[in-house]
Amino acid sequence: MQDLSVENVGKIQEHWDKFIDSVLAYAPRFISAIVSAILILLIGLWIIKLLSRFIDKLFEKQKIDLSIRRFLGSLINWVLKIMLFIVVVTQLGVQTSTFVAIIGAAGLAIGLALQGSLANFAGGVLILTLKPFRVGDFISTANGVSGTVMIIDIFNTRLNTPQNQLIVVPNGELSNNSITNYTQLGTRRTWFDIGIAYGSNLKQAKEILMNVIKNNEFAFTEPAPQVVVTELGDSAVNLSIRVTTSNENFWTMHEQLIIDCKEALDTAGIEIPFPQRDVHLITNNKES
Repeated sequence: MQDLSVENVGKIQEHWDKFIDSVLAYAPRFISAIVSAILILLIGLWIIKLLSRFIDKLFEKQKIDLSIRRFLGSLINWVLKIMLFIVVVTQLGVQTSTFVAIIGAAGLAIGLALQGSLANFAGGVLILTLKPFRVGDFISTANGVSGTVMIIDIFNTRLNTPQNQLIVVPNGELSNNSITNYTQLGTRRTWFDIGIAYGSNLKQAKEILMNVIKNNEFAFTEPAPQVVVTELGDSAVNLSIRVTTSNENFWTMHEQLIIDCKEALDTAGIEIPFPQRDVHLITNNKES
């Protein structure tokens, strides 16, 4: 029994000696690989930093949109860091093919999980590239949301409504539906109706309203303003007021025209009727 214990101790000592010899033999290569990997990592990060600064200056020189610059700069930075990480891991002895396969599988899983985000990402790229609107434009979306564009990010766009409310709209929705841009052309045309009584003189009413438009300081003469009879309504004849002005004066002119048109019609004795309905009561008188 004692001989067996001595034999086991001898085998353990033999395996331990082999392990120490293997460690001593592999240690120089292991230390060399770690030192090389650290040097590659530090030098690579330094080169990526220089490249990022160079690319940012190049984009700025080419006058590329700030949002696109930030997105492309961030994308290039991450791609370079991923490539550097693969080189460092390979230097430590990890097989590149296995590592790339793991990254590919992870990328596929992430892509399937983030389909909505990827759609918004693609929409952001289209918006930043095609520029259907810019920061500062007043737009209206297909779902009825209106506001001034504050920020265009890669995944969403932020609008500030006339009521000073912040609305975040996904870029996928904006890129796949119609958008009305009220600002891009530099001018806006007001378009509102005024109803006058059926007994009024239409030609006189049109002349009065045209004089109001001509006296408005913000109204453009080109394209020519219009006062058009558009409808014989239930309670009134509707006249459409169509006048063009600059973007910054649009709401001021719009309000002034409504106020001045009403005052001018009141002064001329032309009635602006409210909705009304005639009710006829028919009774049957029966002899008792």
